[in-house]
Amino acid sequence: SDRSPDGGYPLRRNAAKALGKLGDVSVVPALIEALQCPDYYVRESAAQSLEMLGDQQAIPGLISLLNGGVAAAQQVEGKPHLIQPYEAILEALGTLQAKNAISLIEPFVEHFVPKVKFAAARALYQLTNDPVYGEILVTALQETTLQVRRSALMDLGAIGYLGGVDAIGNTLAENSLKLISLKGILEHHLSQQEMPQELNDDLVHLMNVMDSLL
Repeated sequence: SDRSPDGGYPLRRNAAKALGKLGDVSVVPALIEALQCPDYYVRESAAQSLEMLGDQQAIPGLISLLNGGVAAAQQVEGKPHLIQPYEAILEALGTLQAKNAISLIEPFVEHFVPKVKFAAARALYQLTNDPVYGEILVTALQETTLQVRRSALMDLGAIGYLGGVDAIGNTLAENSLKLISLKGILEHHLSQQEMPQELNDDLVHLMNVMDSLL
């Protein structure tokens, strides 16, 4: 019940984060309930933990937070403010393979917030394997804002998009982040192979790009 001056619940936020890291799926119902908390950041932490736990029973609760779609924003001090933690919600739906949410996620590819747009592209690639969505993230590596480029790097690594390897190597960002992104792509594809004794040409090229960044 502890509340901060702004009305939020900081201990609930931390509890929601911790429950995801513990890896016990018995807490999924409690986290689903937390998706209805009035605190924006409790909802965000709950969505992130539900993604980590990987239990598909969370899908309906996450989908319910997409009501209103991209138009669901409110004006705070004259600026648009998200009413839901869309980035965390969309990423969770992609990881949980919520294919029934594809049509609800698609409009978010045009969202005015870059990170939300990237989260939608990330989720749709995971749900459809359509390279169109991977290329949205590759294009983002040319954005003028470093923080936007960093976000795209992490998303490309998370979805294992091989088509972005050269763009990742060439983007203007820290080599450490590029290596993290490329490592994510490599691990994604190695995990798809039952016996990864031989690397195909694409993965060899990826490793050469990683070497060039060291």
